[in-house]
Amino acid sequence: MKIRAQKQVIESILINLQPFLEKKDASQITSHIYFETGEDDCIVRATDNEIGLQIVTREFEIDHPGSFTANGKKLLDIIRILRDDEIVLELFDNAIMIKQQHSKFKLPVFDAEAFPAFPTVDDKPKISLDSMNLIRNLKKITPAIDTNNPKYELNGALINIKSDTTDLVGTDTRRLAVATIPNNSEQELALILPKKAILEIQKLFLDKIEIHYDETTLIITNDDYFFFTRLINGKFPDYERIIPKTLKYQIELPKKEMLEAIRMVTTIANDIKITFLSDAVLFNALSDDNVEAKTEIELETGINDRFEISLNSRYLLDFLAQVDHDRFTIGLNDSTLPFLVRDENFITIIMPIIA
Repeated sequence: MKIRAQKQVIESILINLQPFLEKKDASQITSHIYFETGEDDCIVRATDNEIGLQIVTREFEIDHPGSFTANGKKLLDIIRILRDDEIVLELFDNAIMIKQQHSKFKLPVFDAEAFPAFPTVDDKPKISLDSMNLIRNLKKITPAIDTNNPKYELNGALINIKSDTTDLVGTDTRRLAVATIPNNSEQELALILPKKAILEIQKLFLDKIEIHYDETTLIITNDDYFFFTRLINGKFPDYERIIPKTLKYQIELPKKEMLEAIRMVTTIANDIKITFLSDAVLFNALSDDNVEAKTEIELETGINDRFEISLNSRYLLDFLAQVDHDRFTIGLNDSTLPFLVRDENFITIIMPIIA
């Protein structure tokens, strides 16, 4: 097999495939990237058996067809140090040769036929959702998804498809983020996507996509990419019972001023106290080091009695980073109970700090 391409073409493909490689054990074939030529295109794949990505390119010149594998990280390291010019990849004596003018490198290969097979969309049901709306709202809940939680199902996001809406849900047990998008579905369905897969989906897909699934796998495709992820097998917590059914206070707050005030006091400590008065909102850093930071914004809150709540500011800042409008709503019941922040279809429930 022998193929040729410009450096920037090969480098771009290899960079996109890096997150899909097995990183810990270079002896595994899943640490390799797979190349296979067709008549006028080249299929390039990487997978760690949990997620996988296939890219089809017609920007390679195919001198001799065939297939090979090469260590994905080492191959990228070599390509990066070469000049912006044509690069030749040639299979020779059970090794892949990387050549450019007077420079030559050799990497060992595995048996290409042993590379893991990718799933197919054949006979798999299709999810009828506005794909870009799905991706945009997955981004909103991503900060709330846990990592390395012993309850494995919390290390992913729930896609809860109902007849007329779909809830996207993430939680790290200290907060719960829910984004609701409209849809019409004949089938109700609940899937749990791993956080790693969600992060890669947001990087890869910027236009219309098709989504297929079965009991174990979700597949997303467009004109450029074929992406798959194994689903998390588990039961997601009953998130709907955590959302407050009634609220004692609902206050509309300005996003910009809230961000400025929170960032100001968090120069001292991440844990802060917010106090709502009838005509102002006060912000204090919670610090044990005899250090003080406080500020306030003037605002008619509609609250006659002083109301205080302590919280980890990061949870509120993560929410505000996803707010699309100039103002948002906070819903309060009691200083010891979870409170709600809302921006139209997106809400986050945050557990307060209780002294």
